Amino acid sequence: MTNAPVTNARTDRFFNFPVTILIFASFMLGMSEFVVVGILPDIASGLKISEVTVGNLVALFAFVYAPCTPIGSALSARFPRFATYLILMGVFLVGNILCALAPNYPVLLIARLLIASVSGTLVAISMTFAPDVTTDKYRTKFIAWVFSGFSIASVVGVPIGTWVANTFGWRVTFYLVSVLTAVLMISMALVLPRNSHPAKIGFLRQFRLFFDRRIQLGVLDVVCGAAASYVFYTYLSPIMRDEIGVPEQYLSIGLVIYGCACLWSNLYGGKLADKGRGVEPLTHIRPIYCVQAVCLCLLAFASLVPAAGALLLVLLGMLMYLQNSASQVLYMDVAYQSHPGSVNLAASLNSMSFNIGIAIGSAVGGLVNDLLGLAWLGPVGAIFALFAAGITTLLRPYIQRGF
Repeated sequence: MTNAPVTNARTDRFFNFPVTILIFASFMLGMSEFVVVGILPDIASGLKISEVTVGNLVALFAFVYAPCTPIGSALSARFPRFATYLILMGVFLVGNILCALAPNYPVLLIARLLIASVSGTLVAISMTFAPDVTTDKYRTKFIAWVFSGFSIASVVGVPIGTWVANTFGWRVTFYLVSVLTAVLMISMALVLPRNSHPAKIGFLRQFRLFFDRRIQLGVLDVVCGAAASYVFYTYLSPIMRDEIGVPEQYLSIGLVIYGCACLWSNLYGGKLADKGRGVEPLTHIRPIYCVQAVCLCLLAFASLVPAAGALLLVLLGMLMYLQNSASQVLYMDVAYQSHPGSVNLAASLNSMSFNIGIAIGSAVGGLVNDLLGLAWLGPVGAIFALFAAGITTLLRPYIQRGF
C-alpha cells in the first residue's frame, strides 16, 4: 500500500508547507494555461503567424484537456501517487521548456497539447492529497484554495508573464514558468507525503462512476454553470470596451478587478461547500444560479447605464466559481461512499466538466456575437444558468436518501 516512508504533514494549521506547495502548483498550472492570452500578440509577431492562429492554441488546449483529464486520472490511480505526481510535473516542465524553444508554430502546438494532456490529472492528484496534508475540518477550504491557485494565476501570474514578455520577449515568460516549476518540483520531493492508495480495480471498471446518477447530474450542472459564464466571459474585453465604454488603456485594470472578484468567488465557494456533505452543498447553489441568470439578462442593458454595467460585471465575477468546491465535494464524497476505486477519477471531474462548459460556452458565445451582437451574450448565458438551477433541483431527493 505504501511505497516509501509516510510523511505526516497534517497539522492544525491550514497553511502548512505541503498545502502551500499544492496551491502553488495550481498557480503554475494556471499561469502556464492562461498566459498565452496575455502574450498572444508577441507570439504571433515572433513566429510570424496570425493572432487568430495563436488564439487557436486556447481552444485546442481545452479540447485536449477535457478528455485527457479523466483518462489520465484513472490511469494514475493504478500507480504510486507521489512518483506519478512528480513524473507528470516533469512532463509539464518539459512542455514549458519546449514552448520557450519552439522554432515554429507546429512545435509550439505540440508543446501546448503536451501541457494540456497532464494539467487536469495533476489537479486531480492534488485533490487526493487532502486527507494527508490537512485535517477534515479544512477539507473544503483545501479544495477552494487549490482551485483558487488558478484565479491567483489570472490576477497575478498572467500580468507578470505579460510584462516579462513585453520587456524581455515571450520566450522568457516560458523560461520563467520552467524555472519556477523546477523549484516547485524540488520542494514537492522534500515535503509531500509519499504514502499511496493504488486503485484495486481495473482501469475500465473505474468508469462505472459515470453510471451513478448523482455524478451525471453533478457533471451536467458544472457544464451548464461554466457555459453560462463563458458565453460572455470569452468576450469580456469587447463588452467592457464597446458596451460599458472602458477606454482601451484601462482594460487591463478592468480585467484585474474582474479577476479579484473571481478569486473571491473561489474562496467563498469553499465556505458554501461546508454546508453538508455529498450532493447537499451543490443544491444550495440553486438560488445563486437564479441570481446569475437575472444578472446575465440585465447585462443586455449595460450600455444604457455604464456604471451599473461595470458593477454587474463585478457581481458576475463573484458568482462565477461558487459551484466549484460544492461540486468537488459531491464527486469525492460519492466516490468514497459508493466507488472507492474511482477516487482519482472523481477528483478530475470538476476540471473535465468545467472545460467542457468552457468549450460549449465559448462556441455558443461566438455564434451569438456573430449573429446578434454583444448585447445578447448575457441573455443566452442566462439560459444555461437556469438549466444549472434546474439540475440542482433534481439532486435534492438524494439528500433525503442520506447522500
